[in-house]
Amino acid sequence: MSIIAKYKIGQIVRHRYYPFRGVVFDVDPEFNNSDEWYDSIPKKIRPRKDQPFYHLLAENEKSSYVAYVSEQNLLPDASGDPVEHPAVAEIFADLKGGEYTMHSHRIH
Repeated sequence: MSIIAKYKIGQIVRHRYYPFRGVVFDVDPEFNNSDEWYDSIPKKIRPRKDQPFYHLLAENEKSSYVAYVSEQNLLPDASGDPVEHPAVAEIFADLKGGEYTMHSHRIH
């Protein structure tokens, strides 16, 4: 059975329980992090491992950081506001219709 991600790279999302939002820059088809990280999530909101997990350039009122969040704990962000994470410009080009577009060419 293949798992299809609900959110796509460039899409802005927000956390279902915590006050942060971010832009998706990578997706794991299912959990791919440490057991220590997983066990640190409160049991009442601990997600299943058999779902997509998203890497986000995230922000809250105080800081910017990289977050790793399960699909079940994300919601679409319809604010239309840009994500102010400093790495956004390195990965993405423009914000159009609430989603970031990738640079047309990237040099590695």
